[in-house]
Amino acid sequence: MADEAGRAAERVARESYGRLVAFLAARTRDVAGAEDALGEAFAAALRTWPVDGVPENPDAWLLTAARRRQIDALRRRQTQVAGEEDAQQMGDAIAAMAEQRDAIPDRRLALMFACAHPAIEPGMRTPLVLQTIVGLTAEDIAAAFLVPAKTMGQRLVRAKARIRDAGIPFRVPEADELPERLAAVLDAIYAAYTKGWSEVGGDAVPELADEAIWLGWLVVSLLPGEPEAKGMLALMLHASARGAARRDAAGAYVPLEEQDTRLWDVARIRQAEDLLRQANAAGPSGRYQIEAAIQSAHVARRLTGVADWAAIVALYDHLVALTGSPVALLNRAVARAEVDGPHAALTDLAPLEADERMQSYQPYWAAKGHLLSRAGHVAAAAEALRVAVGLTTDDAVKGYLLGRLAALAPPRREGPER
Repeated sequence: MADEAGRAAERVARESYGRLVAFLAARTRDVAGAEDALGEAFAAALRTWPVDGVPENPDAWLLTAARRRQIDALRRRQTQVAGEEDAQQMGDAIAAMAEQRDAIPDRRLALMFACAHPAIEPGMRTPLVLQTIVGLTAEDIAAAFLVPAKTMGQRLVRAKARIRDAGIPFRVPEADELPERLAAVLDAIYAAYTKGWSEVGGDAVPELADEAIWLGWLVVSLLPGEPEAKGMLALMLHASARGAARRDAAGAYVPLEEQDTRLWDVARIRQAEDLLRQANAAGPSGRYQIEAAIQSAHVARRLTGVADWAAIVALYDHLVALTGSPVALLNRAVARAEVDGPHAALTDLAPLEADERMQSYQPYWAAKGHLLSRAGHVAAAAEALRVAVGLTTDDAVKGYLLGRLAALAPPRREGPER
């Protein structure tokens, strides 16, 4: 019973965390308080469910328990009659909808735009969405943004306090407010997708990737005139279309260039291509449209057997010019190796050696090891791959890298010429 209760709580945490936090915070605008109340509700569930059984509607049970804790906290803070009345109204609202899961309004998109409000520091908007909606820890977010975990945690606390203290409304902004706020929302949705999709081992969170795609469809449906929203959704659909090909029959990781294209999901590819065409027709290309176009170029391998690497490099040229991203520069170098060879790619990679962020970025070391191996620098390749293995948390990817490392020929001993 305890195991069943733990699994149920874990499932709800993965599938419904953001939806519950968004609903709990909608009235009070106290995101941290909503997270605390929900955390206490989960703790109560782990104590209660093993004894009483998992409720038929776990979401409503948790929401009711969390809102009771919110009301208790509100009553402790407010002793005036108005405060008591507000607390009672909250309780009445919960009692009216606790029985039906579908009755819990989905306020996630509104919370995402609150997190992207101009009053929030620009650099904290995406991390704030990732924690409040997706439930990622400060440590996970810090690793993604290449900053110390303690620093990220402190910034998140301040950002949540800003939502409460400034009374930032939970709503989708007007058209003239969108440009400044939409980018952070799209970045957070895509980061959530990447978190769920990039790992294929035992710690994978496929539900997170599916949830991100659902949020992407939601944004597109509410903002049909935004080309970058369609570009982001096309990018996620292109990647997810390859899900069945990312492991072989034994469960081992298979990189993109080695995947069996017959396993790709044709229906999802068509959805992605249609969205990308709509996005490109609506206005100038942004980051997500370009990245989706890169994935579209990879799809050419389904028809010709060979990816259109020249087109991919050209698209990465546009992406690097637009974003200046070191990750885009890294990916461009890997693609260029297919056109001009590994030595040219290593030359392009050289500027990244001075970028401190790359020192803890696993894909950099994996790519460097791959290119060095192709260039015949066996010892240097082995060193880079060992660093990549040490930075890898996904067992399936780690197994793949260890295989690449084992396949390297041992370096020849240098001695006097004979």
